[in-house]
Amino acid sequence: MARPMPDMERVEGHDAWFAPAPDLAEWATSTFIAEAADLLNEDHEHLRHAHIGFLWTNVSNAKKGRMVIGTAEPGSPQGAMGKWSRARAVLQVTEWFGDIPDFIITIDANWWLQASDAEACALVEHELYHCAQDVDAFGAPKFSKETGRPIFAMRGHDVEEFVGVVRRYGADATHVRALVEAANAGPEVAAASIAQCCGTCMKA
Repeated sequence: MARPMPDMERVEGHDAWFAPAPDLAEWATSTFIAEAADLLNEDHEHLRHAHIGFLWTNVSNAKKGRMVIGTAEPGSPQGAMGKWSRARAVLQVTEWFGDIPDFIITIDANWWLQASDAEACALVEHELYHCAQDVDAFGAPKFSKETGRPIFAMRGHDVEEFVGVVRRYGADATHVRALVEAANAGPEVAAASIAQCCGTCMKA
């Protein structure tokens, strides 16, 4: 399945734009999640039972001085809001996806249009890693007693550290040894595999 692209006219328009991206959701599932996925990642196995809604947007976003190109959040509107405000938010999400999804992933369409295949794949997987299955006090995955489906939760980053601190004190003192070893081992997914999966030519 070719890597989906947003509507260029809407992306370049002057009006703020958000639009559901069912083709992107299908691509993410068939590329990373499904049992026969082209770039299968077993870390996302629990998401085979999840409803993930994807959104395109042309609205630029920044946080702590850095450009935000993707977000993952619970599908149900979060935070303190009045009854009418919550009802409006629920109505909007339902109109986009047909019901309230387990998660919503929003992608900056402007960034996506100029991103390489590897960058696009890395961004989607990054957001998928935020979409986790909840665990109990012993670390065992939680399931709903009523439906048998996984109970979902948001997951934070494995590592958040300054390069300078790692340089000065090392991987063990800063608890990034696993990340360093993963980087040194090289990528599991070759560039050729990504190009074949995404259907877009990779530059050498």
